[in-house]
Amino acid sequence: MAKDSSSSQLNGDNDRPVRLLVCWSPQSTGTEVLEFAAWLHKTQPVQVRVASTLYQPWATTSLSKLGGKYKKWYKKEKEATAKRVRHELHEHGIPESAWDEEPSVLVDGPNRPTLLTGVAQDYDADLIVLGPNQAAPKGRFFAGSTADALLHYSPIPLALIPRGIKLSKNGIKRVNFIINERDEEVEPGLTIAGKLAQRWDTPLRLLVFSPDGLMAPTLNDDIDVTKKLTRDWREHSLARMDRACDLLQKEVGDIDVSAEVGTGNGWGGAIDSLKWKKGDIACMSSSAQGPIERVFLGSRATEMLPHLGVPILVRPFGR
Repeated sequence: MAKDSSSSQLNGDNDRPVRLLVCWSPQSTGTEVLEFAAWLHKTQPVQVRVASTLYQPWATTSLSKLGGKYKKWYKKEKEATAKRVRHELHEHGIPESAWDEEPSVLVDGPNRPTLLTGVAQDYDADLIVLGPNQAAPKGRFFAGSTADALLHYSPIPLALIPRGIKLSKNGIKRVNFIINERDEEVEPGLTIAGKLAQRWDTPLRLLVFSPDGLMAPTLNDDIDVTKKLTRDWREHSLARMDRACDLLQKEVGDIDVSAEVGTGNGWGGAIDSLKWKKGDIACMSSSAQGPIERVFLGSRATEMLPHLGVPILVRPFGR
């Protein structure tokens, strides 16, 4: 069962290890998720478990016909996977003291998102770490089918890691919080990001993106509605940032806070208009979706993801 916000190790309230469920298989083309686990460990104590999956499209009756042959094959596959996982954990500098008692698990079934969610809940994970789709260019995150599904219903926070990412040698150096423009109130995730920055002794940068060119050109040239809407959006963003700073002062206290508005052509131009560092991590909350706390990214946040070149933490609204 998913934990509530009071018990999450990513809420900035304690220094116990963050329980990472790292989604990686020996067949994966990249090791970015393992690099992220090692990177986070330099900043915050972690406990790592690696989850590997086997896609199993056959019906249970089909498997039962194989009898012990499938079980024997699965056992050997599990042992080989565990050996490879241990090797990779060593290779990426994650000490055994940061491993879970069961550092490698292998599960099989027809639905990978469901499998990973089940493993994460059994493990009582604080964070599910996901790598990019194979089609993602270097330095970018494209959500594959598994990540896309989890971005719409995971009850547990997610870490999204771009392909071929270059991370700072000494861990996280700045927390960036992306304010969700779709919610009128400043979301609860802001306070959590502030507490993380305080615990990690890093600055916190508040971000709002105000891209141009998202609306199609209007047929009526006499009144340029798009320009007026863009101006209003930017003014609204500045007001949101003022409220966010006030909330941080009240809820977190002494913290190094800055605020920036990214502008440019489309989401890519707006995000690239700001300077990013190898020690940056971005945080965002999903949109409110009723009483059940689950990740649910709106269209705006989803469109941002392919343009962010830093690790991204996404947490359910309210957690």
